[in-house]
Amino acid sequence: MSHNKLSSDVIKAAISVHKELGPGLLESVYQSCMVIALSEMGLYVKTEVAVPIKFRGKEITSQGFRIDVLVEDTLVVEFKSVNQIKDIHKKQLLTYLKLSQKPLGLLINFNEILLKNGITRIINSVSL
Repeated sequence: MSHNKLSSDVIKAAISVHKELGPGLLESVYQSCMVIALSEMGLYVKTEVAVPIKFRGKEITSQGFRIDVLVEDTLVVEFKSVNQIKDIHKKQLLTYLKLSQKPLGLLINFNEILLKNGITRIINSVSL
């Protein structure tokens, strides 16, 4: 499956969840519902995926960060439910992409009236 198709499918699932639940709930609620929606679409989903931190071939820690949802072992999805997405949220996703060596990520803020206004797509263009 192409990265564009995969991200499109995840966005469709997010819009579906958002239409059902509305904005303003805790991130963990949206994450649990997204896992169900994505699994029902036949996508392979892992949650709370540990991202180890390595430097010069040495592992600094195996529990550095946790990816909210990893779809098809390719697409990193981070959920927020905040008033406004800030640069630090984008840096968080980019950090996960670089450390996990994944090509694409979606940052989805469910605290929006129109969900499309809360979706940020980030490409990892730097190889590690």
